[in-house]
Amino acid sequence: MILVTGGTGNVGGHVVRQLVEAGERVRVLTRDPDAHSFPDEIEVVPGDLRRPETLAAALAGAPRVFLFPVMSGLDGFLGAACRADTRHLVMLSSAAVTFPRLGWIGEMHLRLENEVGASGIPWTFVRPDAFMTNDLAWKREIQEAGVVRAAYGNAATAPVDSRDIAAVAVRALLDERAGESFTLTGPESLTQYERVRIIADTVGWPVRFEELSRDEHRELILRRHAGLPEAGVDELLDLLAENVGRSADVFPTVEEVTGRPAFTYAEWAATAGFARTRP
Repeated sequence: MILVTGGTGNVGGHVVRQLVEAGERVRVLTRDPDAHSFPDEIEVVPGDLRRPETLAAALAGAPRVFLFPVMSGLDGFLGAACRADTRHLVMLSSAAVTFPRLGWIGEMHLRLENEVGASGIPWTFVRPDAFMTNDLAWKREIQEAGVVRAAYGNAATAPVDSRDIAAVAVRALLDERAGESFTLTGPESLTQYERVRIIADTVGWPVRFEELSRDEHRELILRRHAGLPEAGVDELLDLLAENVGRSADVFPTVEEVTGRPAFTYAEWAATAGFARTRP
């Protein structure tokens, strides 16, 4: 039995499906089991990572765990996992822990990695860089106006598909690759302009990129994502500014771990639901 936390999210949902496809027994921890639908072969149990008193049943008989990072209260989960004799944790972290300047995001994830490391439980850290799914924030603008508005259009990243992040996590769980850390990117460096062009090719109608000032983009992000820490937004914009005119690092980790090529941005965009029926 493998316990999956965050099993209703972008990465965790793929982890669940891929483990089932591999023939594994899967248990999903969720705060509200009635709010989600899973296939009958998946065991769903109530619990909250921030409330260790709710975790004993979820951890019992599940010595391997996919751990979605929680920003506070991780020590309670780790204590419960130790009491349950968990033998391997695969935690979703961030490539930001490898950056020369950690910033808010890197410091936060590094703290979580250090907590896991100090627990004594064998671990694997999966460290994706930018997610392709982040560009779903553009979906409404693309469908309604055929435009993407953002700053630093010539900033390049190498975004990675959530399916690939999950596939690396699943391999780590199945092979129990304890003590390893995997930094993940997609297979190509792409500017925001280039990603918008790929989406336009996918949907079959014109989509343009409209350059915003940094302040305009910052305001837009904060409006779209209420409650997002301003420090995180500023760090994101700083990274974009630093990557203008530069190619992003591309790592072969997905193919090395899974044995297959990583999904391209075009392959992801074709399944991301950007298309609509034109009026």
